[in-house]
Amino acid sequence: MKELVFLLEEPSARAMLEGFLPKLLRGKINVDCYATYIIFEGKRDLDANLSRKVKLWRKPNSHFIVIRDTDSGPCEAILNKLKSISKSCKKKNILIRLAITELESWYLGDLAAVEKGLGVVNLSKRQSEYSTRKLDRLQMPSRRLSKLVKGKYQKVAGSRAIGPHLSLTDNRSSSFHKFMDGIRAIV
Repeated sequence: MKELVFLLEEPSARAMLEGFLPKLLRGKINVDCYATYIIFEGKRDLDANLSRKVKLWRKPNSHFIVIRDTDSGPCEAILNKLKSISKSCKKKNILIRLAITELESWYLGDLAAVEKGLGVVNLSKRQSEYSTRKLDRLQMPSRRLSKLVKGKYQKVAGSRAIGPHLSLTDNRSSSFHKFMDGIRAIV
């Protein structure tokens, strides 16, 4: 069986994945038994220690999935840097996915999930404010989300609440769809 090893820059990504992966992989694998989460202390820690963690990993049939925010950084440069680090590991089973700009961009792409997860009434009616083209280019999506839900969003607890409700089809974030497609290709 395949083991999915998620290399994450922050605990909120794990909180989201624990709720969302069972939905994404329903019928494919038992996520509770075959998902491992390695959480780094931010982007710098992930960038500095990614290679070492992957090189030292000894379990066979492991597939590594790196999820990192771009914040306001240049997407192409960040992706190339992570690809270079991955190449140095000499393992071919590494998938890199960028949450553009932040993980919260994925939540803004599915306000129905935010509405259900955080219990905010009529939030999904505002989805048209976040067009597909502009969504992954928003500055500080975490602040926008917090303002939109009047402070009800906290990174880890909010991600845990929203994750199980994220749609497999109706999210407007293209980086979220690339993430899902990458996971599906592995399993």
